[in-house]
Amino acid sequence: MKKKILSFVSAAMLLALCSSVEAQQAGKVPRIGYLAPNLSNAVLATHEAFRQGLRELGYVEGKNIIIEYRWAEGKADRLPLLAAELVRLKVDAIFASGAVQPALAAKNATTTIPIVFVGVGDPVALGLVASLARPGGNITGLSSMGRELSGKRLELLKETVPKASRMAVLWNPDNPTSVSNMQETKAAAPSLGIKLQSLEIRESNDLEQAFSAVKKEAAEALVLLNSPNFVNLRKQFVDLAAKSRLPAMYDESQWVDAGGLMSYGPNYPDLWRRAATYLDKILKGTKPADIPVEQPTKFEFVINLKTAKQIGLTIPPNVLARANKVIR
Repeated sequence: MKKKILSFVSAAMLLALCSSVEAQQAGKVPRIGYLAPNLSNAVLATHEAFRQGLRELGYVEGKNIIIEYRWAEGKADRLPLLAAELVRLKVDAIFASGAVQPALAAKNATTTIPIVFVGVGDPVALGLVASLARPGGNITGLSSMGRELSGKRLELLKETVPKASRMAVLWNPDNPTSVSNMQETKAAAPSLGIKLQSLEIRESNDLEQAFSAVKKEAAEALVLLNSPNFVNLRKQFVDLAAKSRLPAMYDESQWVDAGGLMSYGPNYPDLWRRAATYLDKILKGTKPADIPVEQPTKFEFVINLKTAKQIGLTIPPNVLARANKVIR
């Protein structure tokens, strides 16, 4: 009889212990690693959109979700170390924000922790996923379609400055996304009757030389292929473009807000807001491999008429009519 009682008590204790463990697991607050190239006023808009997306899904930071932020301060070589740090913290997922470098750093750091990227141009060509429909592995996210939109930006700039036959392209050859975008820009140029002047920008010291080269070659407009390390150069670049009285095309509206002439690209806050739904699915048990990579559904064409007036440019009515936002 005593043996039966002991067996019953032992079983009851084991059941209670299991129930306690399950309760603790059920009450566990998920921890997300947030990996990004930099934090600036321009980045804050997308960052806040991501947090808004989480709030819309019922996540309250510090209450039922914890976010471990890691910013590389514009230094790409720091990203692998920061990604490894997040892995050591055993986060439940990593959110790679704003460029391919954080996504690659996270992918190289772990094959088990789920990763969600956002703002990557061509994740297949860049080696992040096997395909958009079937990402494979532990990574998925949202593409910014950078490569596909490069030709469109050149086309809009040509419509804005119809007589322009020579345009300069400023880009960072160390950024894989910029390399891809440059290839697409080159491919689109001949059909538009444009000859391109390629100018490589890696740091601030390269900017003055680049604009001197633009003046020497008499380029009539220019295109900037954005790179994470350009964020801190934004004011300098915009000021030089205005001083040179050159119409310039950018890929993000923040450049136009800062005084650039025009931009065309995805609605980036919308992408970051949607990225929160990916993390929500993963935290609820869906594997990244089973979540297809999404492409942008909202785009914006922004024109700064103040800048146009400053450089003595009249925006054609047909171009102005297509703008989603006009800064007057």
